[in-house]
Amino acid sequence: MGHYKYIHEKSTFTEDKKLFYEENGYIVIKNNVSHDLLDKMHQRFIDICDNNTEVYNAQVLKDKVLRRKGMTGQYVVNKLQDFLYDPVLWEYAIDKNLIDIVEKIIGPNITAMHSMLINKPPDSDPDLSRHPLHQDLHYFPFRPPDKIVASWTAMERVYEGNGCLYVVPGSHKSGQLHKHEYPEGQKHSLYHGIQGMDHLPRVNVSMDKGDTVFFHPLLFHGSGPNFTKGFRKAISCHYAASDCHYINVTNTVQEDIAKELAEVVAKKGVELSFQDIFRLKSRLVRGSPGNMQRLESHL
Repeated sequence: MGHYKYIHEKSTFTEDKKLFYEENGYIVIKNNVSHDLLDKMHQRFIDICDNNTEVYNAQVLKDKVLRRKGMTGQYVVNKLQDFLYDPVLWEYAIDKNLIDIVEKIIGPNITAMHSMLINKPPDSDPDLSRHPLHQDLHYFPFRPPDKIVASWTAMERVYEGNGCLYVVPGSHKSGQLHKHEYPEGQKHSLYHGIQGMDHLPRVNVSMDKGDTVFFHPLLFHGSGPNFTKGFRKAISCHYAASDCHYINVTNTVQEDIAKELAEVVAKKGVELSFQDIFRLKSRLVRGSPGNMQRLESHL
C-alpha cells in the first residue's frame, strides 16, 4: 500500500482503483447513477427547454446556428449551466452513489462548485458541437487542484460518433495549468483550448447510460462533435474539498478568462469578481463548510 498524491489519504477505494486514478487522472464507475434519477433529470431539462417550469438561476445556453435555423426546445439548447439551486437538478449533485465516490477522491468535506447539463443536438455545426482539448482548472479560481474533482455522467449511451469525452491519460501529472485560447477560426463563447497539444495520444471514453467518469482538473480532455441524428446528453458537477482556498489570478494564465467571465456577468447588470462568482454559485454537499461557500451577504 503506497502513498497516493491524487487520492485522499483515508480513501476507501480499492488499491487498483487508487492506482488507476493516480496514474491516469480519471476513472469510470459503471452504473454509478440510477436510470430513474437520470430520467428525472432529462424531464427537467425538457421542461426548461420548453419553458414549462421556472429556471432557478441556471443559465440556458443556445446553439446560435440551430437557433437561426428556427429550431426550438431541446433541438437548440446545448447547455444548462449552474443548476445547483434548481430543486430538481440539485438531486444529481447530491446523489449518494456519486458523492460516495467523490469522497473517496477528495475527502469528506465536499462543496459543489460548478454544474452543467450538456446537450449535443443533431445537425449542429461541428465547430459548435465540440469542446477542444482543455483543462477544467482553467475556469476555476481556487486551489489546490488535487482537492478538486469532476463528475460527468452519461444520460444516454455516449461514444465517438455522438461526441463522447476523450482524455489524455496521465496528463494531470505535470502539475501545470497551460494557457488556453480560442481555436483559430472559432469563438464559441468560453470554449477555450490548449494550443499545440493535438499530437498527444487520446483515449475515447465510451460510456453507457448511468456510467460516470471522475477526473482531475488538470487532465487534458475534450469532446468531439455529434455526427448522429440523435442527441448526446450528459450531466456534470465539479466538487472541491471545503478547505480549498481562492487565489488571485492577476498576471497568471487565467487573467483573460477572469476578465471574460466578469464581462459576461456585467452584461446582466452585476459586477462580481472571478472569485465571488464561484462563491455565489457554490453549495455545500457533505461534511463541514469551509472557505468555498456562497456569500452570506448575497443570500
